[in-house]
Amino acid sequence: MGKLTANEVKAALSKPGTYSDGDGLFLKVSKTGGASWLLRVQHEGKRRDIGLGSAKLVTLAGVRAKAAEARRAIREDGRDLVAEKRKAKAETITFKEAALTYLDTHKHQWANDKHEGQWLSTLETHAFPALGSKAVGDITAGEIITAIMGVWTKTPETGRRVKQRICTILDYAHARGWRATEAPHKALAVGKGLPKQQGGKHHAAMQYADVPIFLTRLKASGGVWGRLALEFAILTAARSQEVRKATWDEFNLETALWTVPADHMKMKREHTVPLSPEALAVLQSASAVRLTGTDLVFPGTNGGTMSDMTLLAVIRRMKEPVTVHGFRSSFRTWVAETTNFPGEVAEAALAHQNPNEVERAYQRGDLLDKRRKLMEAWGTYCSNDTALANVVPFKQAG
Repeated sequence: MGKLTANEVKAALSKPGTYSDGDGLFLKVSKTGGASWLLRVQHEGKRRDIGLGSAKLVTLAGVRAKAAEARRAIREDGRDLVAEKRKAKAETITFKEAALTYLDTHKHQWANDKHEGQWLSTLETHAFPALGSKAVGDITAGEIITAIMGVWTKTPETGRRVKQRICTILDYAHARGWRATEAPHKALAVGKGLPKQQGGKHHAAMQYADVPIFLTRLKASGGVWGRLALEFAILTAARSQEVRKATWDEFNLETALWTVPADHMKMKREHTVPLSPEALAVLQSASAVRLTGTDLVFPGTNGGTMSDMTLLAVIRRMKEPVTVHGFRSSFRTWVAETTNFPGEVAEAALAHQNPNEVERAYQRGDLLDKRRKLMEAWGTYCSNDTALANVVPFKQAG
């Protein structure tokens, strides 16, 4: 027999609090005026709170009937009504809704409003038309491939970004319980579900086999700050901004570590870079010609921050059709094709954020020891200016 009466329910709607009707059924009235029915039950030894609707729409008699039906389903049929409700809700969440939720909850990670806008723009242009209205839990690798195939072959750099962003949204949906599996990363690998790209005009990269000879030419090319900054960027696989804004207090030469502050990083997270002997040698050269009146390691005109165009101008003078950022791609390809270092170590060296939110949450440490060995191997490779026409990749299986 219930404890509440219809008149008591009516009166309670204007008085915030929790009112028990017995056998786990409660009326909850919030300070903002909301009123809802809640059924508290036990399922497999765990407490479950089940919402039974608004008290302004569901009558006392009606909610008692719903509560009785729910108790019977749990006690007699062993159903988990909360899990069923979550699943039903998940089935209604579209890819577009999941994407917009991800963007809203990750505002803190954007370098600036422009970066967030670029994310949304690429999704609106290349993902939402085909995937936006689909349930995020049902999206398959084949549907992703169909959605991005045009941009994948026409504009490779944009295609890679769109694929990565779609996978990030799907991984996020999995973490939120809106999707049973993570993104189908393996099925979307180049050479499997997606064709190999012909390359693009954005961030044109040098073949890694040509990097050692290029560095030898670079050292003999003349100039000081632009040349040294470019050499250091290549040896550390760092972004141009991180190098151009670097100050001497970021470096610990005894431990051979460079701690890049968050405000110099694209993702606004502090990043530690192990320095190879070759990278340390560049710093020694920079120190020998250090300018007074500035703490910048690679200063520009009048001691201010060097322009990104300065580094690109060095490359252009050497008549190379590549970009500064492209050397990061050269490094990444070298790791993948000629070494046994795991991909996550290379990604950490590039300061790329793991798109898998679950893995990122449980990953401890920054793989510093492994990254130190990787950067030392890269420095050794880059210092070998022997002709490398007969290089044979030697990555072991597994």
